[in-house]
Amino acid sequence: MLNKPVLVESLIVFVIVLFVHAVVWDRYSWCAVALAVQAFYVQFKWDRLLQLGGAVFQFRAAANSGLLPASMVIPLLGIVMKERCKSAGIVYFERFGIVVASTGMLVALFLSVIAVGITKPVPTNTCILTGVAGSIIIYTMKHSLAVSEVIEVLEVLLIFVYLSMILLYLLPRCFTPGEALLVLGGISFVLNQLIKRSLNVIEGRGDPIDFFLLVAVVGVILLGLFFTVLFIFMDSGTWISSMFFHMMTAVLGLGVIMPWLYRLIQRNPLFWLLQFLFQTQTRVYLLAYWTFLAASACGIVFYQNAKRSSESKKHQASTITRKYFHFIVVATYVPGLIYDRQLLYVAAVLCLAVFIFLEYIRYFRIKPFGQTLRHLLSLFLDERDSGPLILTHIYLLLGMSLPVWLFPRSCAPKGTLSGAGALVPYSGVLAVGVGDTIASVFGSTMGEIKWPGTKKTFEGTMTAVFAQIIAVALILIFDSSVNLNSNYAWILASVSLVSLLEAYTTQIDNLLLPLYLQIMLM
Repeated sequence: MLNKPVLVESLIVFVIVLFVHAVVWDRYSWCAVALAVQAFYVQFKWDRLLQLGGAVFQFRAAANSGLLPASMVIPLLGIVMKERCKSAGIVYFERFGIVVASTGMLVALFLSVIAVGITKPVPTNTCILTGVAGSIIIYTMKHSLAVSEVIEVLEVLLIFVYLSMILLYLLPRCFTPGEALLVLGGISFVLNQLIKRSLNVIEGRGDPIDFFLLVAVVGVILLGLFFTVLFIFMDSGTWISSMFFHMMTAVLGLGVIMPWLYRLIQRNPLFWLLQFLFQTQTRVYLLAYWTFLAASACGIVFYQNAKRSSESKKHQASTITRKYFHFIVVATYVPGLIYDRQLLYVAAVLCLAVFIFLEYIRYFRIKPFGQTLRHLLSLFLDERDSGPLILTHIYLLLGMSLPVWLFPRSCAPKGTLSGAGALVPYSGVLAVGVGDTIASVFGSTMGEIKWPGTKKTFEGTMTAVFAQIIAVALILIFDSSVNLNSNYAWILASVSLVSLLEAYTTQIDNLLLPLYLQIMLM
């Protein structure tokens, strides 16, 4: 039997799926319902495999598989994007939304088939259910997608299969099956989009900041794969290896990534970036302010490590201490969302690339900073950092940035969506920056009534909902572009459901919660 937290988590996800289905009510939303039903049953098989140690790869311990909540994110994002762009009359992005939804469903089905295939004895009922759901989805895709779109979906699936085999082998215990689906599925889609756009470059077509995101993400991932293979054959901790690392980073950056970006944006990437960053006085002020906040975050890291005495080497930072970084991130993103979202978009991409590059330096022990980073960051580890990589800070950045990156700008003629959709770029700020932070702080200090089967408290969840409602009111006051059109009941329902999901999920909430809040608000 599934335990109570998993059942409640699944129930919350089902409610969100049904909310979207009730609003959209087309063949794609019916497919989402079918996918959710089969993912619920297959999730039980994955959980059993993890408990018995029968999974093919080593997944993160102390968490359930998370297959259901992860399986629904990409399909639901595609469906709500399709609806928004359809109402705006943007056919290209309406079709793009359909491709996103179809890709998410097919990748989730593939992971389900893997679980069913390696379960012994073969679960007959689950096989039948997976077959029925798969038939419905494939039949709908057959009558909805053009041949080129079917090829695109299959390309993403192929990339996902190979990427999963490589990264899950190289990075044991870093992901649950659901997190692997979400992260590797997203990377696979980004890589396919970059290849597709690189082969079909039309001068003046496309936004340079979108190309910048695609090239930066794919570039740092390929850089990591290259050095992972390389350091199998040589010791990464020596000065010679470290010098080779820095030299090859420069060669790959200047010789591959920069020309790739030049081909896409048709101008010098460095000159374009500098011109973009310092284009207006507002941007200069924001960059100076963000630099101060980055220095403050570094100061917290150094101060907390200085407090760690030689007698307490096993001392770990408290929950409240780790939430300092959430407050700093909120202080970073809110001014960017209000005054210059394009600058925030590009700055978040740069920050992600820097975070991943620093993690490479820490992981490979690259001199002169690798060992220092290992020592400094070890203080902030929690149970979710059980693998060789430290990913929680990267997930925090992703959770705050994804609503900004995934915001359908082309389907919002005035730069913002109507109604509750106007809050979409703030999804990360509300769900993680405000809700998750307040729930953790108040729950750990004043919470007494625990939700059944979890360590989270009722007081923490209620305080999180209340805090997010106050945050929405403040956004209405300070951001004149937000007009909710009296959609307050839907906003309250969205915030409440996501806060309840935070209380029951064992997945990386920094990544999952903003995406579900974005789906609900869109």
